[in-house]
Amino acid sequence: MRTLRLSVLVLALSALSCGAPSESPTPPAGTTHDELVAFFGAWRAFAAPPAVNGVPDYSVEAMKAQHADLANWRRLLASFDTTGWSVAERIDWHLVQAEMNGLDFDHRVLRPWENNPAYYVQVWPSQSDTPEHEGPTPSGVIELWQVDYPLSPEAAADLAAKIARIPAFLETAKTNLTGNQRDLWFMGVKALDAQRTDLERFGERVAGTSAELDQAVAAAAAASGDLSRWLDERTASKTGPSGIGRENYDWYLRHVHLSPYTWADEVRIHKEELARAYTALRFQENRNRELEPLATVASADEWERVMGDVSERYVAWMEAQGIVTTEDWFAPALEERIGRFSDRGPQSFFSQVEYRNPYAMRTHGNHWIDLARLENDPPESPIRATPLLFNIWDSRSEGLSTAWEEWMMQAGLFDDPPRAKELIQILIAQRAARALAGLYMHSNEYTLEDATKFAAAWTPRGWMSAESDLVWFEQHLYLQQPGYGSSYLAGKAQLQELLLQVQHRQGDAFTIKGFVDELNASGLIPVSLIQWEMTGDDAAVRAILND
Repeated sequence: MRTLRLSVLVLALSALSCGAPSESPTPPAGTTHDELVAFFGAWRAFAAPPAVNGVPDYSVEAMKAQHADLANWRRLLASFDTTGWSVAERIDWHLVQAEMNGLDFDHRVLRPWENNPAYYVQVWPSQSDTPEHEGPTPSGVIELWQVDYPLSPEAAADLAAKIARIPAFLETAKTNLTGNQRDLWFMGVKALDAQRTDLERFGERVAGTSAELDQAVAAAAAASGDLSRWLDERTASKTGPSGIGRENYDWYLRHVHLSPYTWADEVRIHKEELARAYTALRFQENRNRELEPLATVASADEWERVMGDVSERYVAWMEAQGIVTTEDWFAPALEERIGRFSDRGPQSFFSQVEYRNPYAMRTHGNHWIDLARLENDPPESPIRATPLLFNIWDSRSEGLSTAWEEWMMQAGLFDDPPRAKELIQILIAQRAARALAGLYMHSNEYTLEDATKFAAAWTPRGWMSAESDLVWFEQHLYLQQPGYGSSYLAGKAQLQELLLQVQHRQGDAFTIKGFVDELNASGLIPVSLIQWEMTGDDAAVRAILND
C-alpha cells in the first residue's frame, strides 16, 4: 500500500511540475513522512524556474505560470494527514510550508527578477559562511570557490558550458527588469561590475586551459559590463523606494521565517541591544582605563604566532569547559577560514576586531562548524539536511553564531586580556546599528545612503566608515533579503528564550553541553521550531501561524 501511494504521489507531482492547470483534480493525500520527503524533492524541482536552453527563465509568462501552479503544491501539502506523526516529522512539514510561503512572497512582493538587478549575478568567487548564500540568488549559480586547480579537461569543459550561458541570461534581464526601486538599481550597477571583475580575474587564472573556456569567460565578462552600463543609463529615471513596508515585513517574518517578532518588535529589540552594548562598553572601558589599549597584530611573524594554533586551542577550551561535544573536524573547519596578515593593517570593521584578539571572530566562526556538521553529521531528515530556501535558517545560523560570541565571553574566554571583553560589546553594537538601519530601509524611512550613514555613525570607535565597501554590502544585502540584518540579534533573543524555557523544564538536570548538543542536533531550522522540538510545546509556533 505504501509503495502504491508513493507511485500515485509521484505521478501527481509529475503532472503538476509539467504545468498542470490550477483547476486540476485534487492531488492524493500523503500519510507518511517518507511521502513528505518524496514530495519535498519534487517541490524543490518545481521551485526552480524553467530553463530555456539551459538559461533560467524569469520572464513574465514563466513567473505567472509558476505562481499559478504554486496553489496546486500548497493544496497537495495541506492534504497530508500528519496524525500520529512525531514532533520532528511535523516540524518537517512546517519547513516545506515555509518554503512555499517564501516562493509566494517572492511572486507577490519581492519579485527579484523584476526589481533587483543584482539578482542576475551568477558568479560567486567565495564561499558563504552560511548554509546557502546570504540573500536571494538566481538558479544556476556558478560557485568558483569550488573549482579545483589545475582544471581537468572535463572540469574546464563543464565550466565553459555553464559560463557560456551567462550572456544570454544577462540579456533577459533587460526585458525582465521593469521595477522602479532606485536603491536596488543603483547597487545593481556595482554588483554587475563586481561580476565582471570576478570573471576577469578567473579568466587570468585559467588562461590557456582551453580555448572554449577562455572564450566563455571573456564573453561573460563583457556581457556583465554591458548590463552594468545598461543599468547605469537607466538608474537616474528610477524614483521609487526599495523597502517592502512594515505590513509585508511582518508577514514575511511570521510566515516564511516563522519568527515571533514584528517589525516593531525588532526595532525595540535592537534599540535595547544598542543601548545595552554601549552601556557595557563604556563601563568596561572605565574599569580598564589604567590598562593599555589592545594592540593590533603588527607583522606577519606575529600573526603566525597569534593565529598559529588558535583553532585547536579554542576547541580544546570549549571541550574543557563542558560547553559542547567537540569533534575532530571542528578545528580544521575553523582553521581554513583564518585570514592573512596585511601590511596595511586592519582595513575593515571585522579585521579591527580580529587584529586585536584571535578568539573573537573564531566564536562567530561557529558558522563553519555548522557547515562541517552538515557534511560530517547531517540531520537524519533529508529535509533538514538540505539548506532551506529563502534564508529560512537565519535565526538559527546567524542567531547562534552571534549569541556564541557573548556566551563564550560569559564562559570566560575573554577574561584575559580583560580588554578583550570590550570587543564583544563593540560587535553587538555594530550588529544592532546595522540592523536598525536595515529595518528603517524596509519601512521606507531611510534610503540606502541614509542606512549606511546610520550604521557607520553608531558603530563604536569609528571602526566602520560610511564609505566602506562593508557597510554598503551589508545594507544592500538587508534591502534584498528582509529579516536578514536583524536575524543576528533577534535570533539571539529567541535562543536566550529557548535556553530559559529548557533550563526551567529540566531543573537540576540541565547542562550547557546537553542544551547545546540538542540544539545542534535539531539542524539549521527556525528557532521557533527548535523550541517546539526541544520542549514539546508548540504554543509559540501556533501563535506565530495564528492556528
